[in-house]
Amino acid sequence: MSAVKNFDECIKKNIVKKQSPDKSRAEFLIKESDQNYQLLMEMIDKLKISDNNANMFIKSSYDILMELIRAKMLLEGYNASGAGAHEAEVSYLRVLGYTENDVQFAEQMRFFRKGMLYYGTILDKEYAEKVIEFTKRMYSRLKQK
Repeated sequence: MSAVKNFDECIKKNIVKKQSPDKSRAEFLIKESDQNYQLLMEMIDKLKISDNNANMFIKSSYDILMELIRAKMLLEGYNASGAGAHEAEVSYLRVLGYTENDVQFAEQMRFFRKGMLYYGTILDKEYAEKVIEFTKRMYSRLKQK
């Protein structure tokens, strides 16, 4: 896993483009994130986290956070697309004032999610629990910003 690029570097490499703020798309992403977060909390309550469902909870957590980050970017007039877009979105956490530890944990989630989708990575209950706690903390902070 390599170091997360600086957001300005993502702009220079044209991964992130400046555009007019897109309030309606941002509102949609925030609503989606809210609904998915509530569903995640219900599933955790009903299913409990186990090794068998860890990947599902991790993927869902990642998507919830990325929807909020994308919404923040869209409100500020940024849009990431193409190769490196997810990494650019993670790097935007620095712009939002998050700690380097938070940025690195989000990057680890991105890396593992990619592994699950493309390489068959299987994660465990212990890591899923860490991801859920991180998601709960980050979700409420991102909602406040």
